[in-house]
Amino acid sequence: MLLVLLVLGVSAFALSVPLLIRSASRVTARMRETSAARGRQTPHVHDPGRERRAEQRARELLRSCVNDEEWAMYRDLGFIRVEGIRRAGSGAPQYAYLIYPHKPVVAYVPSSGRLLSEYCVDFPDLGMHGPRGRLPASDDVLAKWMALTGDERRLIASANMHLPGRQVDPARVRRDLWRLQLWERERRASSDTPRGARRK
Repeated sequence: MLLVLLVLGVSAFALSVPLLIRSASRVTARMRETSAARGRQTPHVHDPGRERRAEQRARELLRSCVNDEEWAMYRDLGFIRVEGIRRAGSGAPQYAYLIYPHKPVVAYVPSSGRLLSEYCVDFPDLGMHGPRGRLPASDDVLAKWMALTGDERRLIASANMHLPGRQVDPARVRRDLWRLQLWERERRASSDTPRGARRK
């Protein structure tokens, strides 16, 4: 009887060995994957100056791409105006856009200031290691500026169009258009003033 029990125990152990080996190999593989993933992850250390440095680089890039007037407009007012496509033989553009950082592109009529629509476009920060959230403000403005000046029709066709006021306060846009008029008037006056002449 003892011999029978011993034979049964040895047989059961022999049958369970492959299962034990398989389970052990699975656990080992999981441990390797976990340690490899930990090795790839770098601990996130908050750097309060990182966003400021990224924005500074973005401003330098924006300044190198847009013209002097557009750069001065962004520097002084916080947005850039881009004129729409002009028809052949026409003078002033029939419509224009205001580009704000992290807000929809606003279309309006320059002659009357009437707001036409908002175009929602998104340029996420893809980075080298996948999506990281929002672009720095000046990079967002540059991406919209490049899309509008490079292929206006394509950008407008692919954007989500909304009536004015969906995301940007119309009162703010009208105030910005008024500020833009004053800003342009001052620039014209300063460019008309001869060098060395004092303005009264």
